Amino acid sequence: MAEETYAMDIDVTDKGKTVIAAGNPSFGGKASLWVEKYRPQSLDDVAAHRDIVDTIDRLTTENRLPHLLLYGPPGTGKTSTILAVARKLYGAQYHNMILELNASDDRGIDVVRQQIQDFASTQSLSFGVKPSVKLVLLDEADAMTKDAQFALRRVIEKYTKSTRFALICNHVNKIIPALQSRCTRFRFAPLDAVHVTERLKHVINAERLDVQDSGLSALVRLSNGDMRKALNILQSTHMASQQITEEAVYLCTGNPLPKDIEQISYWLLNEQYSESFKRIYDMKTRKGLALIDIVREVTM
Repeated sequence: MAEETYAMDIDVTDKGKTVIAAGNPSFGGKASLWVEKYRPQSLDDVAAHRDIVDTIDRLTTENRLPHLLLYGPPGTGKTSTILAVARKLYGAQYHNMILELNASDDRGIDVVRQQIQDFASTQSLSFGVKPSVKLVLLDEADAMTKDAQFALRRVIEKYTKSTRFALICNHVNKIIPALQSRCTRFRFAPLDAVHVTERLKHVINAERLDVQDSGLSALVRLSNGDMRKALNILQSTHMASQQITEEAVYLCTGNPLPKDIEQISYWLLNEQYSESFKRIYDMKTRKGLALIDIVREVTM
């Protein structure tokens, strides 16, 4: 049975990576993930870290972009910022000018010596676009082996004239000092509640969702400054419940409700140990709560 394909459905780039193009009607519709659907397309759309974004924007505009090392917890806008820089530098054809590798790709010493070096050493042809350096984006660079990082050090030095390297990682201490010293470092801290709330309201209005104020507060609280996590929880809760309330958000994520935590805290402080233990154990079993979640919430 022949598979149904759409015009411009699949695009295999010269790097061997498969990209789903706009021809597939399921992409961008109800089936798409909101994390990708609402990913910032330009530097102006990035939710927070305006000081970092403005600095990178100015360096890009003045054609003085250095090698970059962006680090910080997940969901804080590191990859989105670099992809927005690539769009600004190269326009719609930015996929042809960047080599993007992440932890799912093989990034041992052979890849650095062959694939990255081949991409960096070739001359870029810019048709109707101002001549610009190419961009190598190494996402989750802290997962690279030490040998690969040492090999990359020499490649960065050798091809500085034609290529810029952008390293993205969660743990900067896993990047060797020799690589850190060759890059301009920017730390992306967890997002403030104000910025998470602002971006969530944008998505809520765009998707026309029924979200109560208590539900929005619960989303912000559970995200812990991770925008990706906030959007995933919002989409999951919307699939389970038409009205997004505080209770719906907590039930969807499996976290204990604030009123349950208050009740547990009351028992711990006021009841006898045996009675308190019995009641907490009953609640844990009845509501399917994880002990680690109870301990963490009670401690907070």
